[in-house]
Amino acid sequence: MLHDGVAVLSLDRPPINNLSFELRTHLLQALDAANADPAVEAIVLHGNDKVFSGGADINEFGSDLATRSPSLPELIRAVENSRKPVVAALGDLCLGGGLELALGCHYRVFSASARIGLPEVTLGLLPGAGGTQLLPRAIGLDAALNLILSGRQQAAADFRDTALVDELATEDLRAAAVDFARRLSADMVPWPRLRDRPLRVEVEDELYIHFVRDRLKGQKGQGPAPLAALEAVAAAGRLPVDEGLEEEGRLFAGLHAGPQSRALCHAFLAERAAGKIPGIDDSTPTIPVERVGVVGAGTMGTGIAIVFLNAGFEVALLESGEQALERGLAVVREHFAGLLAKKRLDQAQCDALLGKLSGSLDYAALGDVQLAVEAVFEDLEVKRQVLRRLDEALPDGAILASNTSTLDLNLLAEATSRPESVVGLHFFSPAQVMRLLEVVRGRRTADSVMATAMRLGKRLQKVSVASGVCDGFIGNRMLNEYLRVAGLLLDAGALPWQIDRALETWGMAMGPFRMCDMAGNDIGWAIRKRQRAADPGLRFSATADLLCEQGRFGQKTGKGWYRYEAGRRGGTPDPEVERLIDAYRTRAGLLPRTIGDREIVERCIYALVNEGARLLEEGIALRASDVDVVYLAGYGFPRLRGGPMHYAEEQGLANVVRRMREFACEEGGDARFWTPAPLLVRLAEHDLGFGRAGELQ
Repeated sequence: MLHDGVAVLSLDRPPINNLSFELRTHLLQALDAANADPAVEAIVLHGNDKVFSGGADINEFGSDLATRSPSLPELIRAVENSRKPVVAALGDLCLGGGLELALGCHYRVFSASARIGLPEVTLGLLPGAGGTQLLPRAIGLDAALNLILSGRQQAAADFRDTALVDELATEDLRAAAVDFARRLSADMVPWPRLRDRPLRVEVEDELYIHFVRDRLKGQKGQGPAPLAALEAVAAAGRLPVDEGLEEEGRLFAGLHAGPQSRALCHAFLAERAAGKIPGIDDSTPTIPVERVGVVGAGTMGTGIAIVFLNAGFEVALLESGEQALERGLAVVREHFAGLLAKKRLDQAQCDALLGKLSGSLDYAALGDVQLAVEAVFEDLEVKRQVLRRLDEALPDGAILASNTSTLDLNLLAEATSRPESVVGLHFFSPAQVMRLLEVVRGRRTADSVMATAMRLGKRLQKVSVASGVCDGFIGNRMLNEYLRVAGLLLDAGALPWQIDRALETWGMAMGPFRMCDMAGNDIGWAIRKRQRAADPGLRFSATADLLCEQGRFGQKTGKGWYRYEAGRRGGTPDPEVERLIDAYRTRAGLLPRTIGDREIVERCIYALVNEGARLLEEGIALRASDVDVVYLAGYGFPRLRGGPMHYAEEQGLANVVRRMREFACEEGGDARFWTPAPLLVRLAEHDLGFGRAGELQ
């Protein structure tokens, strides 16, 4: 499009103008055509007022499309070498490769609300199209390093006094960029290029690089990307730009070929895919929700209320007793008072949020809500009774949600006259912190209810994963097997702190026994009793029950698998627990053996994988990547390993199956426990990954 001598080249690949091979090709063709057209005096690159570009197309990673000519670096070199000035018109968001493309332009006009970022380190990568070399020349080495290593977004206006920002547009961005381009004249040739700007590296910069390098080397669980990004930026300070670009490319290629980047990219794409449910799309009708009821003002109920308040909903908190209600309301108020004290909210914002909170002892107070979430004690009959009351109180069309973590949602729905309106919303504790939300679909849950629940999850800033109905749904059903094998490792000769240390060193946020102490060992005790009643042949270690019989329920009682001293959050290994385990082994005739950390990790993680495969085969989980999202977002699984199912594929499914069969054949092995899931066996036999399960006949 030509505007009085200015060619406007628009990036048009919704929703965020990712720089795919197709878009790069068309953009280069348009750039060449504009340079060849004598009527064109200047060129403006424009996305839209909301997004310039979100960067490279991550779906192309792992294929030749990412590097096929014109690659992004080739496109940027063409922009830099344009005979006519190129002005980037940068809307509210400019990320990754989109920012690198803007850095290659001669001038940059940002919207006043624009935010920029180079999030590549969150994908196990570094900016690989010139970002580590050009951004320091634009804003300085230390500022560029902070932006690149954090992966966070920052307001472009923060850099208004640097070479990054030529103008901030307060109104029509494209018109402002076109007007800016018209003001350029031929006597300004050669057009300014960031690559030609000298980069002055002061002693303070060098000291800062050394400091950051030492800090990164001392950090665990971050992978190689941050340190590689640091070295690429450091190269900008000591090498000519072309040599710096070569070093950036070399470092990028090493990261791109590594397992950490594959895992992080998988995690990123898995979270995007998790929101998609077959048969439900943007055309599926949803139920408007602005006022929400929460039944139960305990830990979960108050956390859920905080989540909804933060997202702008009106919340009515319901309890059965005055004291419990006041205690719950006080917890919510104290939460926001804490944010006010930390200056994360101002007084007006705090007042506005709390102004949307009300409390009641009467179900009639929920007569105008569009959604109610029960968060009462995890007991089937208690929850059925609450849902009956909600069914009577809520208006027609309202959604009845249960926060159950294990119970049969279909049995809960049968307690109501509208099972099609019942859905599981399994928040994880603490609800105001944990990112995961399992959205459980009952046998009769309507499409509109599922669509509403998934969109609510987005508004609540949760990672929502759809699950079918089974004992524990996706996450807790798998956790049960993980904890079961951890207990059997105690029988075999390991100790709780050895198991925790092995898994935490491997990358888990918390070992199984620390986690049980935090959650409360009595919770697992109740679950085991219920499971044994349903399946008497299920094999558990008796040690956890013996622990509970002594009242060692974890942090809340000061003793669990560990001992907890007043004023100290971390637990201390307790000789009493070791004696309890030894005594049990003696009574049971168990001969302890030495167990290595590698075996501990294999047994615990492969137990997760095997149960995940069963969930896929049963249709409880829609896709293997959903299983990974559940464990990444809700259970502290290391993101650098991509989730249990991705990790199994990295190990080779045939190797996983072979190892599980070895466990089953060992003396004292549990053949039933270690029988590989049929889906896992078939995939291994056909050398297929979970994503290709549909190819099995």
